[in-house]
Amino acid sequence: MAMVALEATIVATAMPQIVTDLGGLQLYSWVFASFLLAQTAMTVVFGKLSDLYGRKPVMLAGIAIFVLGSVLAGFAWSMPAMIVFRLIQGVGAGAIQPVAMTIVADLYPARERGKVQGYLASVWAISAVLGPMVGSLIIHDMSWAWIFWLNVPIGLAAAVGFMLFLREGARQSKPALDIPGAVLFTAAIGALMLALTDAGTSNGGRALFELAICAVCAVLFVWQERRAVDPMMSFSIWGRRPIAASNCATVFVGMAMMGLTTFLPMYVQGVLHRTPVVAGLALTMMMVGWPLGATLSAKSLHRFGLRQLMVFGSAVVPLGAVCFVLLTPESSPVLAGIGSLIMGLGMGIASISSLVLIQEIVEPAQRGSATASNLFSRNLGNTLGATLFGAVLNYGLAHTSDTVKITADQIKQLLDSEVSGAVQNVQVQLALHQSLHVTFWVMFLITVAVLLAALLVPSIALRRTVQVSAHDAL
Repeated sequence: MAMVALEATIVATAMPQIVTDLGGLQLYSWVFASFLLAQTAMTVVFGKLSDLYGRKPVMLAGIAIFVLGSVLAGFAWSMPAMIVFRLIQGVGAGAIQPVAMTIVADLYPARERGKVQGYLASVWAISAVLGPMVGSLIIHDMSWAWIFWLNVPIGLAAAVGFMLFLREGARQSKPALDIPGAVLFTAAIGALMLALTDAGTSNGGRALFELAICAVCAVLFVWQERRAVDPMMSFSIWGRRPIAASNCATVFVGMAMMGLTTFLPMYVQGVLHRTPVVAGLALTMMMVGWPLGATLSAKSLHRFGLRQLMVFGSAVVPLGAVCFVLLTPESSPVLAGIGSLIMGLGMGIASISSLVLIQEIVEPAQRGSATASNLFSRNLGNTLGATLFGAVLNYGLAHTSDTVKITADQIKQLLDSEVSGAVQNVQVQLALHQSLHVTFWVMFLITVAVLLAALLVPSIALRRTVQVSAHDAL
């Protein structure tokens, strides 16, 4: 998990140097998009494979694919090659994340599992802080290739640990792999992600074509799953009210998280005229709140119940979003940091509760698919959020109260200008404030949708035992 989490932040730090060496600035965003696309599309596939073939072989395969992509990325000779190798990394990440959380669910009963899931959540918070720092040190003293090769010893250590200590019972039946379903699902989600990436850009025609491909593949996928002996996606699982409502809430959490991480730094720098360091600290408060909420949730699962905690966490998220609606050009960045902390706290409580809830109501043989559905929902929410909030911001900039149209270059100049001694363009600042204010209102409405979806979740009782105990499995 640390290997995947570090990759999310360390690559962003090194990308300017990578672009300088490889060229292809117009493909900059695809280095990140290809990773997210592959990870999202393959999460559900590997979750199902872990149910069929066991957690260990799928986890080891995911680590091997991720390490292979990392080694190749370090040798990338052009930006297209880098994009392909990042896509390979994304495939590996699509196996590592859901299977890691499923292994925890196999080893620990729900009353202990929340605590361990909280540890995994803290990995992301620590990586968010260490990633930029480690990336800066590597870029300063070594080749940028080492930000990818750093994954090799970490991956090998994790693989050795799984081979030595994780023991699983033999599978009694021969699995029937639904290859057509996996291919159609991957194609449908891949086309959808591409369409969302192209939406709102000059590639509107291509986005419509990709949506058409998504629709065709989705129809074929549904037809295939209804006739498959052992479908890759069981509609009976996804259609159950607790899972459907929890995953719906998770989609909205992913959307709100993307809105916060994308536009909070822009507001702090461009409107409040603070340094990138201050903007980063304000956003980092979410990374503090998330594992804190996960830990609090873990200690309270048996006392308050899964549904009650999920609803409580979902109610906390809009309280944090209110802080961003209240931001003005005269506000202190402390208000933004408080809002970020509260939103992270609520997201941590709601996310851990929904994950444990989903894992509790399915049989162990379906736990990988159920866990993957929750992670898939969050990744899908991230992509939907990036598209929605980007469109809202662009609409706000194009329809400001002033007659002068604000350009992207003016926004970039505002964000790049020094805080002290710089002549700030008040008109551009006001236009950015108005546009981001609308964006934060939309984010607040999304957080309210999180609460509404959580209220649809029925009460779930925790199991007192699991099929495999931690002592027997280690």
